[in-house]
This record gives sequence, structure tokens and C-alpha cells, in this order.
Amino acid sequence: MKTFTLPNTDITVPAVVTGVMRIQDKTDAEVRALYDASLAAGINFFDHADIYGTPPHGCERRFAEALRLSPSERAGITLQTKAGIVPEGPYFDFSYAHLIETVNGSLDALGTDYIDILLLHRPDALVEPEEVARAFDELAAAGKVRAFGVSNHTPAQIELLRRYVSQPLVANQLQLSITHAPIVAQGVAMNMAGLEQSLSRDLGVLDYCRLHDITVQAWSPFQAGFFTGVFLGNPDHPELNAVIDRLAARYDVPAEAIATAWITRHPAQMQVVLGTTTPDRLRAAALGADVELTRPEWYELYRAAGHLVP
Repeated sequence: MKTFTLPNTDITVPAVVTGVMRIQDKTDAEVRALYDASLAAGINFFDHADIYGTPPHGCERRFAEALRLSPSERAGITLQTKAGIVPEGPYFDFSYAHLIETVNGSLDALGTDYIDILLLHRPDALVEPEEVARAFDELAAAGKVRAFGVSNHTPAQIELLRRYVSQPLVANQLQLSITHAPIVAQGVAMNMAGLEQSLSRDLGVLDYCRLHDITVQAWSPFQAGFFTGVFLGNPDHPELNAVIDRLAARYDVPAEAIATAWITRHPAQMQVVLGTTTPDRLRAAALGADVELTRPEWYELYRAAGHLVP
């Protein structure tokens, strides 16, 4: 498994992350099987959020109860969680009080003294960045959080936070797959009048993150769109699947690995966040981190997904 040091930290991370948002109803044995498969594949990074599962912190608690990690086992993995969504609202809350309460709840649920990385889950329109800074300072000083980042944030939203927050923002978790790739595709088609693909909806967030050493974490790497089902094996994407299957045969890997490789091939050095709870599919996808697609192969997949190359 390809690894790298997360910029502005001393945390070594794998190119592929195990997301555990769907483990609430899994048995201890099933959670342990997913965990063991992750470690065997070279994935020691697990992505949580306070809102995953029910009640709040449900999946975090299920993870801890099922695994009952020893102190040495805990030290050998990276735990990332997210805060800021209030689903019963529904609204978002980046206030000092909410962030402190949420992190303390995550620490309790996970049975750990510290979170490796805390992300602000989705932008809060009522954000008061001074409150975020106060919360981050307190959490860092207490040793409760090692590093901080964001999720689904634009460059300007990140800049607003950076004006007040003293810690570096080390990650931005964004939706990205071969078929759902506006953060990539817009730049390719820029200045093309009348073309939908050329419209900028993210204000150059990918290039912004590269310029500021913010690691992009790609969520829903197999989703065709925004929770519209996977593209792998989907009859609505025959041309793309034909290319994926041909490349999978060429590299002697499963189709999931090619979908992963398309993301990890990008020089932005992204992480791919998997949402599967199936060990076999996790192992298949993880193989893609070590597949180095050629430039023509990367663009062939891109075009087969329906993106224009002018």
C-alpha cells in the first residue's frame, strides 16, 4: 500500500482509507473482519463522524465495542472523525460549545484519549471562525486532537478559517469518482463557452488544496453521482465499464482497483475513502493504490466517463 506523510503533520497515512459509516448494525465478528482486512491490505486509517449511526456516535461506539483495541493497537492506527452536522435540526453548528461537546462525545464513544484528525463536516453558513479557532486551540492544547481539517469546503471557506485558526488545515474531504469529477473536469474544459463542464462550481478547490498542502480525501469513489448508485457494472455506463474491465485484465486486478487507481494516479496525492463493509471488496479496491495508470489510460477512463477533452 502506497503511503505518505500527511503534510504539516508527522502522521504517515495510506493512500486508501476505510470509512466506517455503515457498521452500526454489524456484528462484532463482521466489524473485526473489516478491520483485519483493512490492516492486511495496508490500511490503518479509519474515517468516522459523530453522525454516523444512531444515536449520535453510534458507529464510533460500535467500532470501539467490537474491536476493544489495546493501547498498542490504538497507537498503530489513525482515527479520523468529523463534527458540525446536527441531523435532528437539520442544520450545521461550528460553535465552540458544539465542537467541544462533539469531540468529547467521540472520544468517549471511541474509547480513546485522542483523535488523530478532526474534520469540520460540512460548511456552517453561520460560522464564527473565532469560535472554531478557540475550540481548536483548546482541543490541541489538551492533546485531544492531533490535526485538523475540513470536508466539502470551498477555497474561500477554508481561507476564512485559516485567517483565525492557528493550526494548519491538513485535509479536505470531497466527493470524487471517475464519473463524479467536477473538481477535475472543470479545469480541463475551462474557457469553453456554452459547455456545462466548463462551469466552475468549486472555485478551483483541487488546485487550491495542492497549493496549500491540503490533502484531498475522495469520498464515494465508486458512486456515479450524488448517491445515485455505483458505476461499476452499471448498464448505464457501458463504455466506461468496458475500459475498466480491459484495464483490470491488463493489470490483473479487480475492477474496483482501477476505479481506485484513477484517483491515486493524480499527482495531488489524494486519499481514497472506501465506504464498503465487505472485506473482499475492500481488498479489491485497495489493490488500486499500487496500480500506476499511464497518462493515456487515465484520460481514456476520463473520456469514457463522459468528460470532454477539448
